[in-house]
Amino acid sequence: MIRVQVPAITANLGPGFDCLGMALELYNVVEMTTAPSGLTIEVAGEGAADLPRNGDNLVYQAAQRVFQQVNYKPAGLKLRLINQVPVDRGLGSGAAAVVGGVIAANLLTGGQLPVKEIIALASSLDGRPNCVVPAIIGGIVVSIHTEGEAKYLKIQPPQGLKSIVAVPDLFIGPNNSRGTLQSQVPFQDAVFNIGRAALLVAALHQGDLSLLGTAMEDHLPQSSRAVLIPGLKKVLAAAKLAGARGVTLSGAGPAVVAFAESNFDLIARVMGDTFRQNGVKCRVMILKPSPVGARALEVK
Repeated sequence: MIRVQVPAITANLGPGFDCLGMALELYNVVEMTTAPSGLTIEVAGEGAADLPRNGDNLVYQAAQRVFQQVNYKPAGLKLRLINQVPVDRGLGSGAAAVVGGVIAANLLTGGQLPVKEIIALASSLDGRPNCVVPAIIGGIVVSIHTEGEAKYLKIQPPQGLKSIVAVPDLFIGPNNSRGTLQSQVPFQDAVFNIGRAALLVAALHQGDLSLLGTAMEDHLPQSSRAVLIPGLKKVLAAAKLAGARGVTLSGAGPAVVAFAESNFDLIARVMGDTFRQNGVKCRVMILKPSPVGARALEVK
C-alpha cells in the first residue's frame, strides 16, 4: 500500500496573485493500492459527504494521468482519502487532491517520474503552480508558469511565524470567485500590487515580519471578491487590531489568513467573532507553515 501526506496551501498571500503560496501544517492523506478489479474509493474527514466515489474523483483522475504517462494499467484500484483540508474554502483542497493522486500513483508504478515531471503534470491538472508547487516541496514558494513549465524558488518560513486561518461556512466556488475578477485593471492598482508583492517576498526572505502589514495589502483580487464574503473587511481590520502582522483572503476564499508571531489565540477569537457578528458561522485554526511538502508515509 502507498500512503502519501499532502499539506494545505494558502495562496496569493495578498498581492501575489497566482504566483505566491505557502504550505501549512494541515494535511490530507491518500492511501492507494491495486485491486483485482474495479474502483473503490473511501473518504473520511472533510468532504466525506460530498466528494465523488467514482471516476469523477480528482485523486483518481490525477492517478489515471500518471498511469497513462508511464503506460501502466492496473486491473483495479482502491483509494482511501483521509482529509483534514476543508473543501473549496481557499486552502488548496483541489491541489492537495491532485498532488496526492499524482505522487501516490508515481510511487505505485515504481517512481518513474522525477519531481520536475510531477510538478508539470500536477500543474496541468490543477492550473495553479502557486498551489501545486508548495504542496509538493513545502515552505513559501514564488512560482510562475512559462514556456510550458513552472519556474519557482522556495523560501523557508520565518522563525516563529504562524497562520491564523478563519474558515467561514460559505461556499462561493472557484468559478464564481474567478468571475468577479476584472479583465483589465487600473494602472495604479497594478503598480500598487507589484510593489507590495516585491516587498512581501523580500520581507519573508529576510524574516522581517514588521513589513507584512503593508506588504500583504492587495488592490486586485481581494477587492473584487470582498462582495462575496459578508464581513470580510471587518474581519481583516479586527485581525490587525488584535496584533496580526498581516491578513488577507486565502486563495480564492472564503477563508481568511492572518500571520503573526504572538497573540495567536486573541487573533483567532476576534476573527471568528467578527464573522459570526456578520451572520456567518466560522471555525478558526492556528497553523504553522509546513517547511516540507508532500511525502510518503508508507510504501510497500
